[in-house]
Amino acid sequence: MNGKNLNGKKIGKMQGWLALSPIVVFLLLYVAVSVIAGDFYKMPIAVALLAASIWGVIISRGKPLIKRIEIFTEGAAHRDVLYMICIFIMAGAFAMLAKETGAVDATVNLTLLVFPPEYLVAGLFIAACFISLSIGTSVVTVVALTPLAVEIAVTTGGDTAFYVASVLGGSFFGDNLSFISDTTITATRSQGCKMGDKFKANLWIALPAALITLGLYIVMGEGVTDTVTYSESNYWLVIPYLTIIILAICGVNVTLVLLCGIISAVILGFIFDFSFLSLAEFMGKGIDSMGNLVIITLLASGMLGLIKKAGGISFLLQVMTRKIHGSRGAQTCIAFLVGLVNLCTANNTIAIITVGSISKDIAGKYGVDPRKSASILDTCSCIVQCLIPYGAQTLLATSLAGISPVAPFRYLYYPWILAAIVGLSIIFRFPAYLNRRYATT
Repeated sequence: MNGKNLNGKKIGKMQGWLALSPIVVFLLLYVAVSVIAGDFYKMPIAVALLAASIWGVIISRGKPLIKRIEIFTEGAAHRDVLYMICIFIMAGAFAMLAKETGAVDATVNLTLLVFPPEYLVAGLFIAACFISLSIGTSVVTVVALTPLAVEIAVTTGGDTAFYVASVLGGSFFGDNLSFISDTTITATRSQGCKMGDKFKANLWIALPAALITLGLYIVMGEGVTDTVTYSESNYWLVIPYLTIIILAICGVNVTLVLLCGIISAVILGFIFDFSFLSLAEFMGKGIDSMGNLVIITLLASGMLGLIKKAGGISFLLQVMTRKIHGSRGAQTCIAFLVGLVNLCTANNTIAIITVGSISKDIAGKYGVDPRKSASILDTCSCIVQCLIPYGAQTLLATSLAGISPVAPFRYLYYPWILAAIVGLSIIFRFPAYLNRRYATT
């Protein structure tokens, strides 16, 4: 795959950069225009993705227009994308049901009683870390905790984006480390190491980043002490959230988890005198609220499908692996490879699958321990996935919160600190026990 497009031919610079240009168009339209306007709400992300997708269709040379459009629709209709959309729909229905029936308020009030006010943000971060580590997925963690984060922000008078960012960061801590995470399984299999060994290597990087982030959230949360107000709630209404968390920890499929959450919320709704039509209306509103998120997901996936088909991903591999010097250079190359491919695919598991085999070759040639290369693959893919505004987790969280996809960006301390520690681990070669040579040539 290195240096080849889908037809097995080497990709020239002009063709390669042209294949990647839709990403540039999107970033210029969305980020640059928003910065110039001074408001990230001014430029709709769907419009920027639509323009980038149209550009992607235009530059797909050598094919009839209908074939280019088919490539776009095939990317948008990928089974993983449609599965994610099903999750979005069910998450929207559950979130609105929980809000309108009082489940969110009850859970928030219980949280306010358990946690001292100054530790609320830190508590959300810890909860996200624990839940995601237990269930191996950031998506369910986001669904479970984002509505709570929003209501806590409203109750305490805090910045909603700040609270949502703590959930996002914590959800990727567990996604990165969990034994049952797709990224962990993919990374360890591609590098040929055991999950337990990769976990130990990864812990040297992820745990310090989490502890530093937790310290920051504790310090920054001190200002809410005098602003918290409590209200009476029926704590039976906490059951839908407990249902989701317990089932997720037990390893139940995410769609079944959300379905059980919806059913429990409906049953409680009947118990507390909500009519069938009222509950149906709540679910309908929740599903409708996911409309923009579904559109953004389809546009982004279609655009990324065009980039991959044009050879953009292969070109990245070709360029990044051209000049590597030593173990540090090899680790740096692996980190950038998976990060850039994740930028172009908006899916950390797919990014690891795409660069896994070539990363193993690089690691073997330059003496990088398979446990370290697996750790770098998983960690760096999670870093990028957490930071991009068009990643599924960020889109879902900000949609549930009703804020811009880039609003949490300035508060995403965990992925930035994690990136810094990854860099330090490469420069100073830690953990030390992974420094033995594994070169195959």
